[in-house]
Amino acid sequence: MKEGIIVYRSKYGGTKKYVDMLREAKDFDAVEVSKADVRITAQYNTVILCGGIYASGIAGISFIRKNYEKLKDKRLAVFCVGASPYDEKAFNDIKRRNLKNDLKEIQCFYGRGVWDQEKMKFADRTLCRLLQKSISKKDASELEPWEKALMSASGKKCDWTDEKYLKPLLDFLG
Repeated sequence: MKEGIIVYRSKYGGTKKYVDMLREAKDFDAVEVSKADVRITAQYNTVILCGGIYASGIAGISFIRKNYEKLKDKRLAVFCVGASPYDEKAFNDIKRRNLKNDLKEIQCFYGRGVWDQEKMKFADRTLCRLLQKSISKKDASELEPWEKALMSASGKKCDWTDEKYLKPLLDFLG
């Protein structure tokens, strides 16, 4: 049996950067979710899903959910990537929303990604602008950490990817 595979969905590049760092650290194979075949994935001892966070959902989590019965005996982990700095409450909400029922025991990790509104698809850019407009009406002292991050990144190109975010996952993998 093969050691490990990373199944990933990277919309704007941050997740792919983490996949590349992880592949270098662990020599795992990698495949995009859209090309993943559970019959091949199930041949590995370890399966890691890497996906960005969009509207509180982890991109690609449906692959694990849909194929859980075939993968449940594997060492499973999820590495999700977002634009916000780590916030325990927000992270726990993400886990609760995405890792329900059978998936709740899967280890989940977080890394900060990239932000570039110019590269965003029209719908994503529009949603972000509407959200920023809504947040701008709030008192700055009452903003959640993710709201502060969204406002500070507005109009900028930011890349927060860093190998340090992979350390907890790498420790888990051993």
